[in-house]
Amino acid sequence: TLTSKRRCLKLVRENIVSGWDDPRMSTLCGMRRRGYTPEAIRDFCERIGVSKANSVVDFALLEACIREDLNKKAPRAMAVLRPIKLIIDNYPEDKVEQIEVEVNPENPEMGKRTVEFSRELYIEEDDFMEDAPKKYFRLSPGREVRLKSAYYVTCTSCEKDEDGNIIAVHCTYDPETRGGDSPDGRKVKGTIHFVSAAHAIDAEVRLYDRLFTVENPSDETGVNDFTDNLNKDSMIVLKNAKLESNLTNLSVGDKFQFLRLGYFCVDKDSTPEKRVFNRTVALKDS
Repeated sequence: TLTSKRRCLKLVRENIVSGWDDPRMSTLCGMRRRGYTPEAIRDFCERIGVSKANSVVDFALLEACIREDLNKKAPRAMAVLRPIKLIIDNYPEDKVEQIEVEVNPENPEMGKRTVEFSRELYIEEDDFMEDAPKKYFRLSPGREVRLKSAYYVTCTSCEKDEDGNIIAVHCTYDPETRGGDSPDGRKVKGTIHFVSAAHAIDAEVRLYDRLFTVENPSDETGVNDFTDNLNKDSMIVLKNAKLESNLTNLSVGDKFQFLRLGYFCVDKDSTPEKRVFNRTVALKDS
């Protein structure tokens, strides 16, 4: 009944904060563990309201609520989930610079932080393509990109293993472009993030996606069973992620935006020896 639905909604609102480990609120516990905040869940409840009729709410609305809430709250961090080495051949081998980066560009009051920059870095494997199409603006042989808040680099070559997989990318940097701007006014279209290899923190990252491949899981038209609509990639575990050195002293539930990747939360399985992050939501609806 409408009354019971309202009571249920009231129960959810009252238990949002304390629902982290309450077995009676398993769905809410899972949402909180993934990093959904009380404010985002309350906002979602207010937006959908209560209806007498059965209805389906677009999952994108819930994701929009958490993105909106975390955008101004979550500090930014650089993380490389599928790392390959980037070697700057003309950068001094023993040199390490401290690069200043904003904590949250949407909230300047959160200040600045520094990240290490060195000769060997990690970048995302999909930020390099050996044979790139015309509108690919990241690294490929002969192309120049900006390393976030650091320098312009130009790709020169790459290394492959015996199976033909790319294991390292070589480039040169322009020392006049420190901070990410060129004194001669030339522009680059691509900006990628990085993590210093010598200072990187190892982590496991769990990429959660929607459980079903269809908008309405209750609609079983044309399938034998609801399990036919399950998303086999609803959780992907990456065990070799590399994080910037600032992500050292963390607490369960701490939330960050990993630049260009999405919002992530420290899982309760995390330890000082093995940090574990859950993806709350990607930056854009996929």
